[in-house]
Amino acid sequence: MKVRAIGCSLLVSTLFAVGCGSVAAEKGHDDVARIVAARSGYRTRWEKGPPADRDVERWVGELLGSGLTRRSAVEIALVNNPSLRITYEDLGVSQADLVQAGLVSNPTIAGSVGFPLGRGETEWEGSLTESFLDVFLLPLRKKIAKERFLVATLRVAHETLATATETRKAFAAYQAATRLVELRRTIVEATRISADLAERQHDAGNIDDYSLTQELAAREQAELELEREELGRATARESLNRLLGLVGPRTAWRLAESLPEIPSTDPPLHDLENVAVLERLDVSAARKEMILFGNAVDLAKDARYFGLVEVGIHAHQDPDGARLLGPTLSLELPLFDQRQALIARLEAEYRQTRHRLEKVAVQARSEVREAVANLSMARHAVERFKARLLPLRDRGVEQAQLLYNGMQLGLPQLLLAKQAQASAYREYIETVRDYWSARADLEMAVGGRFTRSRNAEVDRQKDEGQ
Repeated sequence: MKVRAIGCSLLVSTLFAVGCGSVAAEKGHDDVARIVAARSGYRTRWEKGPPADRDVERWVGELLGSGLTRRSAVEIALVNNPSLRITYEDLGVSQADLVQAGLVSNPTIAGSVGFPLGRGETEWEGSLTESFLDVFLLPLRKKIAKERFLVATLRVAHETLATATETRKAFAAYQAATRLVELRRTIVEATRISADLAERQHDAGNIDDYSLTQELAAREQAELELEREELGRATARESLNRLLGLVGPRTAWRLAESLPEIPSTDPPLHDLENVAVLERLDVSAARKEMILFGNAVDLAKDARYFGLVEVGIHAHQDPDGARLLGPTLSLELPLFDQRQALIARLEAEYRQTRHRLEKVAVQARSEVREAVANLSMARHAVERFKARLLPLRDRGVEQAQLLYNGMQLGLPQLLLAKQAQASAYREYIETVRDYWSARADLEMAVGGRFTRSRNAEVDRQKDEGQ
C-alpha cells in the first residue's frame, strides 16, 4: 500500500513538473542581440527583454548628445524604431505559445449530489479526470513550439538587420542632401556677387541690358534651386526621424559626420549568392518553417486514430450501500473524424512552406546580383567623376572665365559652363550616396556584413541553434 502511494505521488509530481512553465523576459531577445551584433556590429539593447521607457529615453539622449553619426543613428533605430519595437514583441507572443505548448491541460473535477425527496440517505458522486492523450503528445508539441519560436527569433533578427540597413541608407541620403545644400549655397553666393557686380557695371554703362538680365536671372534660378535642395534635405531628415522614432525637441539633432568618400577597394564580390542562401536569416527562417510543418504533419498522422482519452478516479456514495472508489477511462471513438481534414490542411501548408523557401532563395540570389551590379556601377561612376569629369568641368569654368574676362566669351556661355560644373558636382555627390546605399543593400542581401568570416555554414548553424 505504501509503494502504491509513493508511485501515485511520483506520477502527480511528474505531471506537475512537465505541466508548469514560466516566461523569461530575455528569452529570444538575447539570441536576436547576439545574431545582430555578429552580423552588423550593432547593439539592440533588448538582450534582457523589453527595456523600460525611461531607459530608452536615456539611451537615445546619450546617443544624440554629441551629434548624430551613422553608428549612433543605427543604434537609436534598433532600440527606438516604432515598427521594430512592435516586431520585437513578437518574441513575447511566440514565447508565450512555447510555454503554453509545454503545459499539460488542467484536470477536470466533476460531481453531483442527490437529495432524497422522502426518507433515505443523500447520494453523491465525484470524479477527477485528466487527458492521457494530452500528456502523450506533450513532447512532440513542445518540439514543434520550440521550432516555431526559433523561426520567430530568426525573423525578428532579419527585420532588425533590415531596419539597420534602411537607417544607414537614410543617413547617407541626409548626408548627401546636406552636401547638396552646401554646394548650392556656394553657387548662390557666387551668383549674388556676380549679379551685384553686373548691376554696378550696368549703372556705369559697361554692360548692356541683356547681360544684366542674364545675371539677375541666374541669381534667381540659383536661389530657387537652393530652396529645392533645402526641401529635399528637410524631407530626408524627416525620413530619418521616422526611422529613429524621434519627436519633439529631439528632432533638432545636429549632424556630426559628413558624407564619406568611398573606400579604395571593396571586399571580394564573388560567390556571394551561395553565401546569401546559407547565411540570410529569412532563408533560414523559411527552411526551419518547412521542417516545422513537416513535423506537424507527422504529429497529426500519428494521432489520427486516437481520439480523446481521459483517465481518472471516480467516487460514489450509494445510499443503500458502501462508498465506492475506482479508476475511470473515457475513450473517444474516431469513427468519423480521423484528422483527415487537418492532415490535408497541414500537408498543403507544408507544400506552401517548401515553395516559400524556394521563392526566398531565388529572391536572395537575385537581390545579391542586383546589389553587386549597383555597387560596381556606383564605384565605377564615382572613380570616373573624380578622375575625369570633375577636373574637366573645373578646367572648363577656368577657361571660360579667362575668355569672359578678355571679352572673348559672352556671359551666357560662362553661365552654361558654371551650370555644367555645378551639375557634375551634384551628380557626383548623388553617386557617392548611391554607393553607400548599394553597399548597405548588398550587406543585407548576403545576411550581414560581407567583410566578416566566410565560414557561412558554421555561422548559420549557430544562428539556428543547431
